[in-house]
Amino acid sequence: MILTVTLNAALDITYRLPRLRNHTTNRVTEVAERPGGKGLNVARVLAALGHRTVATGFAGGGTGAALRALLSQESEVTDALVPVGGATRRTIAVVDGTTGDTTQLNEPGPTVSPAEWDTFLGTYRELLRDAQAVALCGSLPPGVPVDVYARLTRTARTAGVPVLLDTSGEPLRRGLAARPDLAKPNADELAALTGSTEPLRAARDARRRGAHAVAASLGAKGILAVTADGTWQAAPPLHIPGNPTGAGDSAVAGLLSGLVEGLPWPDRLTRAVALSAATVRAAAAGEFDPATYEELLSRVVVTDHPAAA
Repeated sequence: MILTVTLNAALDITYRLPRLRNHTTNRVTEVAERPGGKGLNVARVLAALGHRTVATGFAGGGTGAALRALLSQESEVTDALVPVGGATRRTIAVVDGTTGDTTQLNEPGPTVSPAEWDTFLGTYRELLRDAQAVALCGSLPPGVPVDVYARLTRTARTAGVPVLLDTSGEPLRRGLAARPDLAKPNADELAALTGSTEPLRAARDARRRGAHAVAASLGAKGILAVTADGTWQAAPPLHIPGNPTGAGDSAVAGLLSGLVEGLPWPDRLTRAVALSAATVRAAAAGEFDPATYEELLSRVVVTDHPAAA
């Protein structure tokens, strides 16, 4: 079983309209709702790859109930979310049909009490007993200490469970010090962490901060991985047009599934890049276009950096 943790889950609401006009009334032509948050997106992709997946984190209020009802329709993902008194946040995406641009509005999330946090920790420790790996993903809701990913990483490593960390800012900085097996920042997060905009230098710096390996998402340029076994960059063979929302989450699923399956690094990166690109072609985060994925698996270009990691 692969465990995903989404401490700040969301009910994703997508509004589509012919054209977004500022400072006036806009009429929405299509509305879609789905369970959201980085870890839940990762869980759906892992399940589509054939892995038994359990999703935990927090859910509460009317939006939390709606999220869990939608998640129950996805029988391949097991719901182990912990109830809280506050309401799960909403993330609202407004898609402009003329330009294809998306405007995102993200709420902060519910305030988590100390008692609710203790309940989650008990659930987390119990789930680790059956986990082959765990993904710690996304932002933190109010009331959760900024060092929680470091704590959860240490708990998982004590249990012998590999950890993938995908977050940003201070939670990323503190989480790295707990030595996760893999950190997956994007280029902006990596630059903010290290102060360097040169990806290879920044990824090496991030690894020196504690992660056993760093896989940096570089958008259309693919993924750069700096590991104890070597350094590689994998990139799609061509530009893939579409909506990049959730592409990084699909990359996490590719990397984590490759870790569990014991694939060599070039194969993990190939899968992650192919899934990421195939998500750009999909209708929503947590999904990928199977035809694009299968096509790209044999076409992703992997470059070996000979310099020491």
